[in-house]
Amino acid sequence: MNADDEEGFRQFVTAQMGPLRKLAYLTCGNWHTAEDAVATALAKLYPRWRKLDRPDLYVKTMVYRAAVDEFRRPWRRERSAGDEMPDVVVRDPTAATDERLRVQAALRAVPRRQRAALVLRFYLGMSLEETAGVLGISVGAAKSQTSRGLSRLREVLAAENIDLQVTDIEELSRAVA
Repeated sequence: MNADDEEGFRQFVTAQMGPLRKLAYLTCGNWHTAEDAVATALAKLYPRWRKLDRPDLYVKTMVYRAAVDEFRRPWRRERSAGDEMPDVVVRDPTAATDERLRVQAALRAVPRRQRAALVLRFYLGMSLEETAGVLGISVGAAKSQTSRGLSRLREVLAAENIDLQVTDIEELSRAVA
């Protein structure tokens, strides 16, 4: 790879690292696993850098797949005794933090593929076609996953007396960030 390509790759990684980490985290729910998924995706992107027309879409697809693959690894299914201990919930006095925690918990209750569709569509602002491409499904299936994910998210939030409208998705994106 020549110096210009390497510099372009470095600039791309610098600009995309934050959004890629958030995509991976929202897909798998663990920052360490998310960082592993991003590192794996970037390692796969580097040798293909010059050949790609849309490296941003390619790397988002690879990050999503790497995050899902991390759950398939045998050692990820093992749980330590500490995982069974109850978590101590420490409330932040600000309403914004509480809202973010409720939304994140509600997102964790949404099935993985539906959650990925929601994150790709509303958090990353991808089109249905791009979302379908990243998830490796048809546009109709992406539409269905998004619709079902929104319904499930509304159910979970309704249980906490939070009314989610489609227009609230932008605020939902900010709450998760």
